Amino acid sequence: MVISEVIGYIAATLTTISFIPGAWHIHKTGDTKAISLKMYILFVTGVFCWLIYGIIINKSPIIIANLITIILAGFILFKKIKEKSINS
Repeated sequence: MVISEVIGYIAATLTTISFIPGAWHIHKTGDTKAISLKMYILFVTGVFCWLIYGIIINKSPIIIANLITIILAGFILFKKIKEKSINS
C-alpha cells in the first residue's frame, strides 16, 4: 500500500468517526434543533459529490469514507427534515 493511501485511510477514518457521536445523540434524543438544515443539505450534497469522484478515480479511501459519511450525515439530515416538517 502506498503512503498516500495510508494517509487517505487515516483521514477517512478520523473524519468519518467524527459523525458518530452526533448521529448517536440524534438517534437517542431525536433533538436536531442545534443543527442547520441548509448546512446539512450542502454537506450531504458535497459528500455525495466526493463519493462519485472517488468512484470515478477508483480510490477506495475516498469511496469508503464518503459512503459511510453519507449514511451518517444523511441520517442526521433525514431527522432534521422530519423534525422541521413536524414543527411546521
